[in-house]
Amino acid sequence: MYLPTPIRYGVAIAAIAVTGASLAAPQATTGLGASWPNTTDLSTSSRYHVYRFERAGVQYVQVNDAAGTVRGAIAVAGDQVIDLPIGLDASHWVIGNGDPAAPAGEPVYHDETVTISIAPQSNGTARMMVAPGTCDDPAVCSKRDP
Repeated sequence: MYLPTPIRYGVAIAAIAVTGASLAAPQATTGLGASWPNTTDLSTSSRYHVYRFERAGVQYVQVNDAAGTVRGAIAVAGDQVIDLPIGLDASHWVIGNGDPAAPAGEPVYHDETVTISIAPQSNGTARMMVAPGTCDDPAVCSKRDP
């Protein structure tokens, strides 16, 4: 069967669009607590790895150090942030109350809901701070530094 050239191009473009949509990576739903989860590293720091997961409308953000050791994780549902009992520094989270002042420490993650910074302590632990985020474009906010 012969199809005119414009129709062939249209069919080819539609096939590419459908294939591209099916290959788009969905938000990770498994791997929380793993040293190297099979999802994208969203850290803005080369010294840390940050992974985001989602299930049932709740976002989970996990912070690992450069060696893959899980340092901690939080759950975000709406405007509520809860520190989870996961990681070496699970008890060292400081959850901001909406104060617009930037948290101290090295920024490691920023999206439309939260900003996470880490301050290494002299005893080898890390204080992890989370504050409400203000990003309008998560694709821009979660880019790694050079």
